[in-house]
Amino acid sequence: MLKAIGSGALRSVKAYKGVIVIWFFYLILVSMLTIQTKGALKTGFGKSMITELLQDGINIEVFSDLDTRLDSMFSSFSSGLLLVVVIGILMNAFLSGGLFNSLKGSKGNLTVSEFFRSSARYFWPFLGVTILVSLMMIILGLFLIGLPFGIAFGGDSGPGASTFIIMFIGVIIYLVTVIILLLVADYSRARLVTVEKPSCFKALGYSFSTTFKFFLSSFPMMLLLMIVIILFTWVTLRLVSLWNPGTGAGALLLFIVSQLLFFGKLFLKAWRYGSVTTLMEAHPLRSDKPDDN
Repeated sequence: MLKAIGSGALRSVKAYKGVIVIWFFYLILVSMLTIQTKGALKTGFGKSMITELLQDGINIEVFSDLDTRLDSMFSSFSSGLLLVVVIGILMNAFLSGGLFNSLKGSKGNLTVSEFFRSSARYFWPFLGVTILVSLMMIILGLFLIGLPFGIAFGGDSGPGASTFIIMFIGVIIYLVTVIILLLVADYSRARLVTVEKPSCFKALGYSFSTTFKFFLSSFPMMLLLMIVIILFTWVTLRLVSLWNPGTGAGALLLFIVSQLLFFGKLFLKAWRYGSVTTLMEAHPLRSDKPDDN
């Protein structure tokens, strides 16, 4: 496990060009969301003096006038947000193919053109894995969390102590299951870039078999990496939320720091992918040979 984690870190460093490409595309995506948000606010408020009216305290006239604008603001923002989410899912499936291909074996750092070629080649099977695993997470979430919550708060008497215990156990089981499914998804994508004819269904079958056959080495590694990523994300959000720039220079510095932190998070994700790829290469199954035809 530790050897795989070390190898994954080294592979992620070698694949720095791919991480830079992914960072750039996410920067464009976030910029699209920012522009859409500004557009929604402009649609709702126009050239009104609402912000100035709120500086001196609560103004009832502001909120009475706001009711007539909420519908157009929400419609404009929700349509743009949905478009950004769809683009983000497609972009993640596309770019992940290039990143996983650069992390496999001794391939090391690919050129940008090779990165995009592999991204295009593995786009559809990667998208299939993403959709199927996401559906599994949603269904399990509805069963393990949604169903107990619905039963607990749907009755007249309200939830009791035993109900809260059941809900807590359901949440824990769901979180463990999510980590397992993330491991399955990573094994699938690592597998796809090693075969001649990539198929998301064959890759998922292989990944489930690999995950449970080598569970004692795979799950603790994924759990450790996810804890590191979650802690890093929490620290990043705390730092950005507590930073209140008072000047234009401070705002610029905040933007630079936030982008550096986001770049670091992408490296952590590449570290996770590289570690799983290392384990996959260290534990080939007998089903490898037929797949490679």
